[in-house]
Amino acid sequence: MTNMKTILTALMLASAAAIPMSVSIFASANAATAEDLNKDASQALATLYRTNPVAEQMSKSARAVLVFPKVIKAGLVFGGSYGEGVLREGPKVVNYYNSVSGSWGLQAGAQSYGYVVFLMSNKAVSYINDTKGWEIGVGPTVVLVNEGVAKNLSTSTLKDDAYAFVFDQEGLMAGVSIEGTKISKIKR
Repeated sequence: MTNMKTILTALMLASAAAIPMSVSIFASANAATAEDLNKDASQALATLYRTNPVAEQMSKSARAVLVFPKVIKAGLVFGGSYGEGVLREGPKVVNYYNSVSGSWGLQAGAQSYGYVVFLMSNKAVSYINDTKGWEIGVGPTVVLVNEGVAKNLSTSTLKDDAYAFVFDQEGLMAGVSIEGTKISKIKR
């Protein structure tokens, strides 16, 4: 029993030590110039609008749009994700952000995806600009839009602070959640 505890403790410590290293790898692998991020964000929005007309309609009444063109997620018991994106007000990029999350549990694999958050209220825009980091699930209400939700959305039924669309998923890892993701301002 003691050997089993020692082995489990060693595995947990090794996994915990790997998380910062993984985030560092994600950060350096995904670090992009402002010009690259602007271009990638524009392409990501075009892809989303092509596949989801509701998102394009929503963009017309959004106060701002937070675009993360590519987020990398990997895990083996302990996992993490990292991506960089832009905050746009109309066609103008006003700030740059990163998206970071950590998790643990039954998980194995790696994937990439993009996500866009439409900030529908001044409260949501102020919150992301004024805080030192926004943890999705805390602060303004964010609705994750899937196909079922999208069928019932129109510009007249939008009542929440923010709506998120996940798209362009690739890789082998079950499920995507942005709950618990921390979004923080970065310099570019």
